[in-house]
Amino acid sequence: MKMKLKFLLIVLFAGFSAWSQVEFDAVVSKQRLGVNERLRVDFEMNQDGDNFRPPSFQGFTVVGGPNQSISKQWINGKASFSKTFSYFLQPNATGTLKIGQAEIEIDGTVYKTIPIEITVTGAVEKPKDPNDPVAAAEDNVHLVAEVSKNDPYLNEAFTVVYKLYVSRETAVNGWNELDAPKFADFWSQSIDEKQFKVYDGSYEGKPYRYVILRRTLLYPQKTGELTIEPLALNINVEAPTNRRDIFGMRITRPAKITVTAPTRKVNVKALPEDGKPESFTGAVGNFDFEVTASKTKLDAQEALDLTLTAKGNGNLKLFTLPKPKLPSALEVYEPENEQDVRVSLNGMAGSNSARYTIVPQQKGSYPIPPIRFSYFDPATEQYKTLSSDEIVIDVENGPATLASSDKADKIPVEETKQFAYIKSDAKLKSMNQDRFFGSTTFWSLLATPVVLIPLAILFGRKRRAYQNDVKGNRLRKADKLARKYLGDAKKSLGNQTAFYLALEKCLHNYLKARLNIQTSEMSKERISQLLQDRGVTVETTVAFLKLLESCEFARYTPSSSDAMQHDYEQASRVISEIDKQL
Repeated sequence: MKMKLKFLLIVLFAGFSAWSQVEFDAVVSKQRLGVNERLRVDFEMNQDGDNFRPPSFQGFTVVGGPNQSISKQWINGKASFSKTFSYFLQPNATGTLKIGQAEIEIDGTVYKTIPIEITVTGAVEKPKDPNDPVAAAEDNVHLVAEVSKNDPYLNEAFTVVYKLYVSRETAVNGWNELDAPKFADFWSQSIDEKQFKVYDGSYEGKPYRYVILRRTLLYPQKTGELTIEPLALNINVEAPTNRRDIFGMRITRPAKITVTAPTRKVNVKALPEDGKPESFTGAVGNFDFEVTASKTKLDAQEALDLTLTAKGNGNLKLFTLPKPKLPSALEVYEPENEQDVRVSLNGMAGSNSARYTIVPQQKGSYPIPPIRFSYFDPATEQYKTLSSDEIVIDVENGPATLASSDKADKIPVEETKQFAYIKSDAKLKSMNQDRFFGSTTFWSLLATPVVLIPLAILFGRKRRAYQNDVKGNRLRKADKLARKYLGDAKKSLGNQTAFYLALEKCLHNYLKARLNIQTSEMSKERISQLLQDRGVTVETTVAFLKLLESCEFARYTPSSSDAMQHDYEQASRVISEIDKQL
């Protein structure tokens, strides 16, 4: 009888362990695909978890997802649960790519999936369905990058303009950037489009409409062949099919596609070495140059400003002005640089100035020799040099100039307000030679361990009690995560998927922290009952539940930026109200 009982217990324990075992796996639609195909990856779990963290998807572009689905079944008295996060990926290059580990937290334990290797080959020929809106949209929507100059000089301005061409049978409902060019080898400045305007044009000889998405001014900082990285967009379109309605009009269907501007290359020429003047400091463009002094007659110890200014059109922010060569009797301070530059599609225009503060120390007449400024003009492909006029500074009152060292003893040294001369008498004090033993420092060091040991014991007890409070630590961690995900939602404003995913995690973790419930218990009726039992008003409870509904609806319906901003402000306000009422 005892043996039968032991066998029965073993069988029950094994069945319970098999039923309660956590499964968290990554499943892909295919492990070999073409660079022009898409891949679906599902992260599946058999128990509900929190704080799902997907891999970085390095080498892929996420064109869809995350889509979340939950399934609960009860068959023949046995319950089953399934939760899935789905992503749709577009490979960015050929070769062997890896989908890294995803993470999920279930009952305080973190589980990870096994990495999966994906082989990406060259583009494959895909059969086109004439009624497939994605295929129709890819043939009717094109992103183009137009470069104003293919062979600029180093530091010569040129522009790249991104245009989106759309056929007349296709409508665009919106887009967002997937990958923006970094312009690593250029100084760049984007010229924002205040309002998108639709133009009529042609693409490959066919009539199209187009909009200018972005204009960027570039100054190359390296010579040789440089690459302008492509711009990639995720676009929502209404594409025509071969079907027609009862009135003979073509039926359109919504689709989401990814378009990428072709990679452009420019050949940057080095500035010529022949004829390069010594005064050349890197200015490229067309400039005027002037040197002005705030005053030319003054007394010793008075200050004047000497200003060097280059004006015109060119790389004003990318070169330095020449340094003046001044007599040694003039005290010169480091210059203050000022730039008044306007950036447009024609390049930088304005002025670049350096203002030197000069303080003469002795009486006399000091000439400032002409200052030369050189620049390279790409229009003529020649160097040009500008020179200022000589400026004479007359110092009328002050100590006379020392003609030789013999006269140095006959001229008294005068102390000025700006500078004090070195003192000839040093008033030094001897250091005290107090003994260490028996001093205040000695007794303080001796008593410190006596005071610190009881405090360390008390701190250790408090720390152990804090660590042993498993329930309290779990609630504090959930509350911390709620605040973190609320911050993530604020950073993701404008990105619907990321925003509502972070907001939903924030609300779930907040409920776990405040109501001490798990995610699987978070039905609307249960949440409403618990909040009202804790004294939360009906209005605040309804507002909280509406936020949860907004997160659910956002998976299936588009949402505007204003709606996301409203939901974020509502979440902050509702969480604050619940904190006050609990």
